[in-house]
Amino acid sequence: EQRLLTVMVVDDSITVRKVTSRFLQRHNMNVITAKDGIDALAQLQNHIPDVMLLDIEMPRMDGYELTTTLRNDERLKNIPIIMITSRTGDKHRNHALAIGVNRYMGKPYQDAALLRAIAELSQLNNSVAQKG
Repeated sequence: EQRLLTVMVVDDSITVRKVTSRFLQRHNMNVITAKDGIDALAQLQNHIPDVMLLDIEMPRMDGYELTTTLRNDERLKNIPIIMITSRTGDKHRNHALAIGVNRYMGKPYQDAALLRAIAELSQLNNSVAQKG
């Protein structure tokens, strides 16, 4: 039986959370949202998503800090992370990839590219037999 993918969307913008959630739900995914890194860590106590979409600039705990925290946590370190950000400079991208982000995408993202990244990373993460 096919399990729905669960994606966590972490962004301090309620608009981004709503739009992204709707988009992912239309493509048959479960969505968990969090408004910043602290909120995300609280949600991760109960749910480990297949993939996480993460903004960099957020209050309290930003995307870099959250990534570093996850990568140092035995239980959470394998969650694939797609960083979606308006910071498109190489410096930011290189830093993100160095601390363990799997994909780095600019805002606004292209729908097809995001879906492809989610599909690739979730397959990587769940070494399940690929759906025929």
